[in-house]
Amino acid sequence: MKFAAIDIGSNAVRLLFSNVYDDNGMTYFKKAELIRVPLRLGEDSFLSGKISEKKVDKLVTSMKAFKHLIDVYDAIDYRACATSAMRDAENRWDIIERVRKEAGIKIEIIDGKTEADIIYSNHIEEHLNKNNAYLYIDIGGGSTEITLFSKNKAVVSQSFNIGTIRMLHNQIDKEYWTYFKNWIREISKGYKPLIAIGSGGNINKLLRMSGNKTNKPFAASKLRSLYEHLETYTYEERVRILGLNPDRADVIIPASKILLSVIKNAGIEKIIIPQIGLSDGIVHQLFEKYKESKLAEKIYTPNK
Repeated sequence: MKFAAIDIGSNAVRLLFSNVYDDNGMTYFKKAELIRVPLRLGEDSFLSGKISEKKVDKLVTSMKAFKHLIDVYDAIDYRACATSAMRDAENRWDIIERVRKEAGIKIEIIDGKTEADIIYSNHIEEHLNKNNAYLYIDIGGGSTEITLFSKNKAVVSQSFNIGTIRMLHNQIDKEYWTYFKNWIREISKGYKPLIAIGSGGNINKLLRMSGNKTNKPFAASKLRSLYEHLETYTYEERVRILGLNPDRADVIIPASKILLSVIKNAGIEKIIIPQIGLSDGIVHQLFEKYKESKLAEKIYTPNK
């Protein structure tokens, strides 16, 4: 079975195709294809309050292409979710209507709590040591979602308007940043050892640059050393010498700062980066919905 997820983020829009295998009650998710388009909707939304006509045109064109690919791949179901940039845009409803008419895709603008819930749907903690507590950190262009869970249960979850695009353009005031750090410190009390689980495009890139393996914990000190190394390069050098994409080379620095701040204030020494995010969570929820519909068919369809 194949499902598709569209993540309309503040930095990029993504289309994920994922194969799902259900084998005697055991479910396996395997990424089949990921298409990423760096539209940077957040630069318009956070700075001017609305998304420009030029970027709306690009978004519509991207959604048309995504819809064609979904049809070609014969995906059982798909879902399109828009996050922080669209939440803040004054013209969001006009954009949604235009995409619906021209591309045939219905976009849901999800709030921060829903975004955190979808990310949590990945349930990576089920494959980890149940004796530990974990802090799930998803860093995007416009927001950061934090979920603390212990014994496989979410204890507290919150979304903050702190993201890489906002930080890049100095859109986060000191009071809000202080509140963010204090909140992290407060919720972390009594949960030791606490291990971080990081997700988001920039965090995934940091994992690849570190040479560490997916799902293998590595020291927070190693992450700090990598950040300090990145800071020695200019933006142009991060593109030319380190080989980062232009739309990644600038935001990877603020992403590192946000992640390191969370780790420091939570007293975390180890981090795991499983390379999952909102799109993967959408697929998990689509599969659960599909299973429920099949179960309902069995219950309500009379035997012939």
